Amino acid sequence: MSPFTPPRWLTLLLAVVGGLVTDTAFPQRSWWPMAFVGIALLIIALGRDSARWAWLVGFVWGLAFFLPHIWWANEAVGVIPWVALSVAEAAIAGIACATWIWVRRIDWVERHRFAQPVAFAIIWVTLEQLRQVWPFGGFPWGRLAFSQTDGPLLALASVAGAPLVSAAVVIVGFLLAETVLGLRRVRILTASTAALAGAAIVAATGLIPLPTQAESGELNIGAVQGNVSEPGLGAFNNAREVLNNHAAGTEELAQSRPEGWFDLVVWPENSSDINPRVDEDAADVIDGAVDAVQAPLLFGTDSYTEVARYNDMVLWMPDDGPVFSYSKQIPAAFAEYIPLRSIARVFSSAVDLVRTDMAPGTEIALVPVPVARLDRIVPVGPIICFEVAYDALIRESALGGAEVLVVPTNNASFGYTQESTQQFAMSRLRAVEHGRATIQISTVGVSGVIGPDGTVWEDTALFTPDHLSATVPLRTTLTIADRLGDWPIIAATALTVLGLLAGIVATIRRRREGRPDGLATGVSAGAAPTEPEPATGGHRTRETSAEAADALPAATEAATPANERA
Repeated sequence: MSPFTPPRWLTLLLAVVGGLVTDTAFPQRSWWPMAFVGIALLIIALGRDSARWAWLVGFVWGLAFFLPHIWWANEAVGVIPWVALSVAEAAIAGIACATWIWVRRIDWVERHRFAQPVAFAIIWVTLEQLRQVWPFGGFPWGRLAFSQTDGPLLALASVAGAPLVSAAVVIVGFLLAETVLGLRRVRILTASTAALAGAAIVAATGLIPLPTQAESGELNIGAVQGNVSEPGLGAFNNAREVLNNHAAGTEELAQSRPEGWFDLVVWPENSSDINPRVDEDAADVIDGAVDAVQAPLLFGTDSYTEVARYNDMVLWMPDDGPVFSYSKQIPAAFAEYIPLRSIARVFSSAVDLVRTDMAPGTEIALVPVPVARLDRIVPVGPIICFEVAYDALIRESALGGAEVLVVPTNNASFGYTQESTQQFAMSRLRAVEHGRATIQISTVGVSGVIGPDGTVWEDTALFTPDHLSATVPLRTTLTIADRLGDWPIIAATALTVLGLLAGIVATIRRRREGRPDGLATGVSAGAAPTEPEPATGGHRTRETSAEAADALPAATEAATPANERA
C-alpha cells in the first residue's frame, strides 16, 4: 500500500471527524471556516479508487454530520425518526462520493488538476438538490450553503443562490485538502498554489455588491413572539393561551411606537391554532389586537375541509376582518402529514398525534397588503417555517413581486436545540439571495429582522415573550440568482449524469486495456514520478521513459488490490 493511502480504519476515522467538524460550521457554533476543514477531511478520506468504499466513506461522513446536526428531530419526534432521517440523508452523501470516484477516472479530469474541485463541487450540489425532493418531498437541511451566513461566501447567494455557495465551500475545501497533501509530500509549489487559489475565492466574494437601499419606499413592520408555557409537543395543548399571549404582546408592541406608526404586524405560524374565521371568541381577540396597533395583521392558523387541513397565513384588516390567506405549499412529512401511515405506526405511535394530514396549498407565497401611508398595495412573501429551505418556492415569490419576505414559524416542539438558529441562518441566506429584507417571527424564537445583505438588525432569545419593530426597505430589483432560476442546478445535474456515464465508459475501457482504474500519481504530465500516490483528484501521468511506464502500473496495481476497485 502506498504510504499516502490511509489504511481503512484511518479513512473511516477521517470521515467521522470530517462530518463532526462540518457540523460546527452551522449554528449554534457558526464556525463557518470549519466547513472547509470538514470537506477537506472527506476528500483526503476518498483516496482509494473504489466506488463502493467511497460510498461507505461518504455514508459514515454523513452519519457523523447529520446525527448531531438534526438532533432536534429526536427532541421533537423521537429516536427512530431522527435516526431514519439521518441515515437517508447520509446515504445520499455516500452516493455523491461514489459518483466522484467514477467521474475522476475520466482521462481529461485526471489530467487537469483545476477541473477536479469543480467536478466534485458540481456532483455535491446535484446531490444536495436531490435532497430537496427526496425522500417524501425532500429535506434540504444541512446544505453547506447554510453554514456560511457569517462568512464572506454568503454574497455568492445573490449570484446563483444556495447551490453556488455550497459549490464554493466544496471547492475551497478541496483546495485545502490539496494544500495539506502537497505539504505532506513536500511539494511547496502545489501546496502554495492550492492555498492561494482557495484564499482568492474567499477574498473575491467581498467584491460582490449587496445593495440595501429602498427602491419602492419603506415599510414600518412589527412582529410579536408570544411564547408558550412550556417547550415540547404539548406546547399548544392550550391554544387559547398561545393566542392570548400574542394578543398581549401586540398591545405592548403598540405602546412601543407612536400611534399609527405600524404599516403591518406579523404573528408566527400557529399563533392562533383556533381559527378566528370560524370561532367568534378568537375573532374578538384578533380584532382587539388589530385595533391596538391600528394596522393589518398577518398571522398563522389552520383551516379544515372534510378530508384535509391547511396551514394558513391570514391577512386580517381593521374593520374588514380576514381578506386574504396563503396556504403552506410544502407540508413537513411525518410532522404535518404522515406518509405510509400504517407502516410508520409500527415504529412510532406518535404518528397518531397527526390525526388529519395537511394538504399542500396551490398558490404562490404572496400576500397583497394595503398600506395606507404608501397609498398602494405592498406584495409580501410569507415563507412558512420549513419552506425557507426550498429554493424554487421563495424564488417564485420574489419573481411574483414580493418586496419583503416574512418567515413565520413555530419552533416550540424543538425545545432549546439548534433548530431555530439553523432556520434563522436560512432566512439570512434567502435575504441575500433575493435582495429582500426578511423578518423571521417564531412563536418562541429565534426571531429577527434581517437586512437585504444578510446582516441581523434585531433578534430575540428562545422561549421568552418579545416583540420586534423596524423600518425595512422595500425592494423590487431581481438578483442574478432570481433571473437565472433553476438553470444552474439543471446544468449541474446534466453534467453530473454525463460525467457519471463518461466515468463508467472510461473504467470499462481501462479494464479492457488492462490498465488499473486510477494511477493517481498527482504529478504533472511529462515528469517522472518519485513516488506513487493517490492524489485527491486521481491524476494520471504520461511517463517519459519505457522503464517508468512499465513500473508505474505494476506499482499501482500492487498498491490497489482488485477488491478495492469498484
